[in-house]
Formats: sequence, structure tokens, C-alpha cells
Amino acid sequence: MTILSGWFRRLSILTADNKGPWGGSGGSDDDGKGATPGGGGPRNPWAQPPSGTPRGKQPGPSALDEFLKRARTSGGGGSGGGFGGRPRIPGTPSPAQLWVIGVGIIVALWLAFTAIHSIGPQQRGVVTFLGRYAGTLEPGIRLTLPAPLSSVAKVDVSQISTDTFPEEGSGANLMLTRDQNVVDLDYSVRWIISNPQDFAFQIKDQKSTLRATAESAMRAVVATVTLEQALGGGRDAMEVRAEQLMQSILDRYNSGIRIQGVAIKNASPPAQVIDDFKAVSAAQQEAQGNINRARGYAQQTLARAQADATSFDVLYAQYRLAPEVTRRRLYYETMEQVLARSDKTVVEAPGVVPYLPLSHGKKLPEAIAPAALAPQTTPAPGAAQ
Repeated sequence: MTILSGWFRRLSILTADNKGPWGGSGGSDDDGKGATPGGGGPRNPWAQPPSGTPRGKQPGPSALDEFLKRARTSGGGGSGGGFGGRPRIPGTPSPAQLWVIGVGIIVALWLAFTAIHSIGPQQRGVVTFLGRYAGTLEPGIRLTLPAPLSSVAKVDVSQISTDTFPEEGSGANLMLTRDQNVVDLDYSVRWIISNPQDFAFQIKDQKSTLRATAESAMRAVVATVTLEQALGGGRDAMEVRAEQLMQSILDRYNSGIRIQGVAIKNASPPAQVIDDFKAVSAAQQEAQGNINRARGYAQQTLARAQADATSFDVLYAQYRLAPEVTRRRLYYETMEQVLARSDKTVVEAPGVVPYLPLSHGKKLPEAIAPAALAPQTTPAPGAAQ
């Protein structure tokens, strides 16, 4: 009942002759509080006191109107134009002007960092407009639309990148050769970016794609050679073939990558069989050394025989010109060589004189004479020892 009586009281106030709770023509409330001095009903709490108030001020705009008026002015100041009711110093910008200057600086920085691009001599700028390729910027100072409308990715087209296989700490890189042997191969690949547009858009993960292509190409090349070729003189041909195969695959991908070279740094058997392989290699080297020595001896013998044949041809040509003289000279030279080591003196019978100093004849040295001149006696069968 108390709640209903309160609602009826409020309804009677609204339907009264006054202008509402903020009007000045209504009567006073039940206890007479809050009425105007003239009995005009409740007074607007935001209005200035009327002329009959003790302060004696004339009625003016309400406090709410004055607050809204101040809020509409620059910085909320009063008649002085300052901030917080304080007077503004002449010649200084107002708070609104400061806001405009700050926004202008932010916009200028935004344009400077997103619309102006410095492209180096070794770089190219790949421009995208709303995520779509829009062009390539050449070296220099270039302008584009600001972000987020346009973005520029700088790509270095002169730097030579090098990838090593296998990566450090990844273990052995075993490959199968044509003769069913296993080789541990270490090599490197050098490459550059030849087409920035294809490099940026055609391949999602450029480095992983390049490594996978290099591994595939090198394994395909190793599968066509023997272990001896992979460990020895076949490396140069393997490098050239691997480079050509890698470039062919990357061109089909439109990768924008140009292979500069492939270098095989080390080729060795697996660590599990390295000792046995060293033994086999040592045996092969020894066999090759023996073959080389035999070939050298054969060449020396052949050269000596050819020299003898040439000398014989010269003698035969002289013999044909003077057979008797050549025959006698050859006889003398031969007898001289045969009798040079003999201590006998041979003379022709008609020319013998009664006495010759044979004791002063040429004798063999004592060191070789007994061994050379001792008769070789062979004991008779069954003779006593």
C-alpha cells in the first residue's frame, strides 16, 4: 500500500497545474521544502538563483548550459580561451591546433615509412597491392601507395648464397652408386636470385625446396657412377651433371633461382667399413705401382732394342759399301773385346822371333785371376770324399 500511495502522489504532481518538477509555477510540496520564495514550486537545480535571492543576482543561463557552452569552445576554456579555465598565452597554439599538428606528424611519418622506399643497387623491390603482385621496383628512391594498401619486399639479387649438404651435425650423407656400393658424400651448392617475382610468389618455402632439389639431383647422378668414379676422377663430371639437373628442375618450378655451381668437398666410404676400404685401396695402389714399374722396364728394353736395331742398320749400310774393310774391322773389334781380359799373347807363326819378353805381358789382376783361371773340376761319380 505504501508503494501504491507513493506512485499516486507522483502522478498527482505530474498532472498538477505547474510545469513539472523543474517548473516555477507549481505549488510547494508537502513539507514546503525546495519551493521558490515566490511560491512558484520546485526550482531547477541547474538554474541561476532568481532576483529575489539573498545574493541579488539576475536570472541567467543555467549551470548546465554554461557547462555545455564551455565544452563546445576550444579546449573547454572560458572567455580567455585557455584550458581548464586558465587564460591562453597569446601566440601559442590552442589545444585543438596541437591535436591537428600531432595528427599531421603521425600521418607524415606513416607516409614516409610506408610510401617512400629506398632500393639499393643490389636489390629489387617486389610490390604487392592488396596482396596481389603489382610490379618490381628498380634501384633508387621509389614511391608506392602507403600501407596497408601496398607493401614492398626487398630482395637481394647479387648475393651468392651457399648451402652445404649435409647440414652441420646431421650425420653422414650416404648415397648408393651404380655398382651397389655406398658412399658418404659432402658437397655444397651456390645460388643467386635471378627473378625476384618468381622467387617471392612461385615457391612457398624457397630454402627447403632448393635443398630437396639438390639432394634429389645429386642422388640421381651418384646412381649412374661407380664407387671408383665417385671417389676418384669422376667428381668433375658429377658436379657438372648435378648442376644441370638441378637447374632443369628449378626452371620447371619457376623458382627464380640460378645455380652458380656445385662443389663436392669430400667423398669417402662409410665409417663402418673405412678400415677395410683403406686396406683395399693400399692393395690397389701397390698393384698399380707394380704395373707402372713393369711398364717402365718394358719401355727401357724396347728403347734399347730399337737403338741396337738402328746401330745394326748403320753398320749394314757401311758393310754394303765396303764389305771387306767392314768385315775386317768388325773382326778386330770383336777380338779386342774377347781378348781384353786374357793374359795370353797370341802371335802368328811366321813372325815369331827367338825371344819375346813374355814375362812383361799383360796379366789379369790378382783379385780376379784365380777365380777366372782356376780349372773347374767335377768329381767323378763314386769318388771318395
